Amino acid sequence: MRPLYFLVPGTSKKFASGGLSAEIQTYELAKKIQTSHLVTYREKEADHLFLPELLDQLNPQTAIFVVSWGFDVPRLVKRLRDHHVVYHAHSTGYNFRLPSSIPIWTVSRNSMGYWGQQAPNNPIFHLPNQISPIFQNRHLERDIDVLVQTRKTSSYVLEKLIPELKKRCRVEVVNRFVPDLSELFNRSKIYLYDSAEYWNNNAVSEGFGLPPLEAIACGCQVFVSVNGALADYLDPGFNCQKISTYSVEYDGDRILKALENPLHSSTKGHLLHEYSEAAILPRLEKILREVNFFFDYKAKYPPNITLKRKNPLLIQLKLELRKLLATFRS
Repeated sequence: MRPLYFLVPGTSKKFASGGLSAEIQTYELAKKIQTSHLVTYREKEADHLFLPELLDQLNPQTAIFVVSWGFDVPRLVKRLRDHHVVYHAHSTGYNFRLPSSIPIWTVSRNSMGYWGQQAPNNPIFHLPNQISPIFQNRHLERDIDVLVQTRKTSSYVLEKLIPELKKRCRVEVVNRFVPDLSELFNRSKIYLYDSAEYWNNNAVSEGFGLPPLEAIACGCQVFVSVNGALADYLDPGFNCQKISTYSVEYDGDRILKALENPLHSSTKGHLLHEYSEAAILPRLEKILREVNFFFDYKAKYPPNITLKRKNPLLIQLKLELRKLLATFRS
């Protein structure tokens, strides 16, 4: 199979994020199957290949570039137009289109549905993120009642809910990026994750949402929003409880009750297995075979399926007309 080149802007703290960690983790998995390389394109780093230097050395038909950094994808696709490219979609809402010659790997079913709508003629595959084996219940003393990270957390949780909870239990607020949360999760009884406001304000979606899944693996109870890809695996009342619901009092009382009566999930083992290396590695291997076959096929045959797109203004007018008719009928 063709070697893989995973493109990231850089690996320094400047680019530290969940998306970068997930992409590097996918690269590490791919290395176990076939020849794979990590390539930077903004910052040149001693330990990795650099895209401008690499392009001069490669035959366009002999490699596959994996792009993932949402805002950079259109520019990278244009730059790599003579090469085989895969888009590894971590989230949605970046407002670009892709030619049908580019396969799409989606980390969530939420993203798969989005791209199934936006790019119905592209090869599309579901490739979940892996939960690292370091996230497991170590049965440590849980000296933190409630854990919350300020990053991506709603103003409601930070400004209203947390002050109320601090009056009645031990709350730990983390205001820095933590590369390894496993110890904190093992010390905490409840983890709060409310990202809906953050993603709404940034006009993109929650692409996967690893922290709640990692917290569950470490034995935490989680109170979370269920926006975007979080809905892939979260099931309020069974493996989590929903946060930001109805009133501060309602949220607060449920959290305090959960501290006294831990929520047990009978589906936890099955849930975590789906995102383990044991489940993802054979899936990735099958996807890579499919993608290589597609690129072989693409070299021999041109695309011949055309998606008819209507004028966006016409679509908006139709929606407004429907609203108007519904008003008259009511």
